[in-house]
Formats: sequence, C-alpha cells, structure tokens
Amino acid sequence: MEICRVWAISLIALGAWAGASSDYDAARRKFDLIGSERLKPGSRVDLSLRELNAYAWQEAPPGVRNPRIQVVSPGVVTGTALIDFGKLERANGYKPGWLMSKLLDGERPVSVTARIQSSGGHARVDAQRVEIGGLEVDGRTLDFLIHNFLLALYPDAVVGRPFDLGHRIDRLDVQPGGVGVIVGR
Repeated sequence: MEICRVWAISLIALGAWAGASSDYDAARRKFDLIGSERLKPGSRVDLSLRELNAYAWQEAPPGVRNPRIQVVSPGVVTGTALIDFGKLERANGYKPGWLMSKLLDGERPVSVTARIQSSGGHARVDAQRVEIGGLEVDGRTLDFLIHNFLLALYPDAVVGRPFDLGHRIDRLDVQPGGVGVIVGR
C-alpha cells in the first residue's frame, strides 16, 4: 500500500512539473515572438499567470526561491519570493563584508506590490508596498534598498519613473487573469 502512495505522489509531482515546463515553454515562445518584432501593429499577446509564474520560477537567479506573481487588481501586481540577499549579491559578483553578510545571509520572505501603468510605448512601475521578513519597508529605508541593492545588482531596473517598453510594445494590459502585451507602430 505504501508503494502505491509513493507512486501516486511521484506521478502527481511529475505532472505538476510537466505542466510548469509547458507553461514555461509557452511563455518563452511568446517572449521570443514579441522580441522578434514581426507582429503586426495592434496585435495582442496574452501571457497567463501560470505562464508568467512558470517563467519566473525557471528564470529566478541564485538566491531567489519560490517566486510567485499575482495580479491583485487591474494594474496592480504583487510578487513574492524567498530571497537570500547575500547569495543574490554573491551570484552577481559582489562579496559582502563580514558585517553585511551577517545582515544579508539567510532566506527571508519578500513581498512587493507595485502599480504598473503603460501607454504610448512607455511604462512606469511604482512600488506601493514592500515587506521583508514580515516588516513593512517604506520611505527612506525603501529608497536605500532600491538604490543600494536593486539598482546595484540590476542597473537597468527602473522604479518610479517612465521607461521605454521596447520591441514596439505600445502598452501592457495587466489584469487578474494575466498580462496582455499590445504591439504598436
């Protein structure tokens, strides 16, 4: 009886992995299609939350585990993950000193809620709420983390100001079921 239970659990896990893999492949194909810039003006490419989450799961850098994306309302997205900031820094070629490693090492649950606005080939992402290890981070502390960690590790990241979407993307339609990418020009 125990063998049957182990097999059943194994088959369920394999099915879940295969589903996530096909969702990742679908998201990858859609991103490649958008990146090819061969879509006609007015075309729409829809990415489901399952596809976006499978993509986030596969593409998460070392130090980020269990990433999850949720659209809580039109234009408002919450991303959650377990993050080891020390491991993330080391994976990006930085070596924190002894004191910083004591502060950064170890996984912490992180949740970021942001408003995404876009039109005319531009978008803007504004953090509404950031929580690290159960503590809400805002104001000067949030600015410090954005400038000293996010932008240090990802210098191309843009928060709180407009940026070009690229690939002829006109706008993003962020809805609870997923994200529609609308192609312009």
